[in-house]
Amino acid sequence: MRRWALVAALACFVVAPAARADGDPASDYLLSKPAFVPPDAGIPSADVTQLNVTLAAAKLRGYEIRVAVIATKNDLGSVGVLYRQPRQYARFLGQELHFVYNGRLLVAMPNGYAVARDGKLEPSGLALVDRLPPPGSNGRSLTTGATTAVAKLATAAGVTLAAPKATRSSSGNGHWLLIGIAGVVLLLAAAAAILARRHRRP
Repeated sequence: MRRWALVAALACFVVAPAARADGDPASDYLLSKPAFVPPDAGIPSADVTQLNVTLAAAKLRGYEIRVAVIATKNDLGSVGVLYRQPRQYARFLGQELHFVYNGRLLVAMPNGYAVARDGKLEPSGLALVDRLPPPGSNGRSLTTGATTAVAKLATAAGVTLAAPKATRSSSGNGHWLLIGIAGVVLLLAAAAAILARRHRRP
């Protein structure tokens, strides 16, 4: 009997983590992180960084909120039935995090946003994000939309944040960098041609 009890106990330790891993990924991640962004949604790291910077700045000024970006049904794990239901998922996520984090939550899905706190929808936050256009299914637009929503929610609470930098600026800087490199290459080519001509002189 003791051996069977020991086997049963070990089985519980083995099965419990596996079941947890098959559950809701965001609820695991947001226990200690400010934002959950699906790693396979093709979201540029610069956009993820901008979201985290905005969240950190808001928290520093007294407005803490955590964000779950949900791009596809797979991002919900075993609760895929809540896909494209941001309000229901926001309540569920808040209840999952209740014993560790009971603050504000923002959920961004392709068809819209939802704001909850301690497992309950937050009316003032909902009224604000309901006025925002749905971000769509593109992972990048979901993340930048979530960043914009966080900034607007913080502003409505009296916390002013710097306007998020346009993601195009990074590509613009990249273009200028390429132009600069091309200019240097042309100068080096011209210098090489001049030196070659000098060597050819008798």
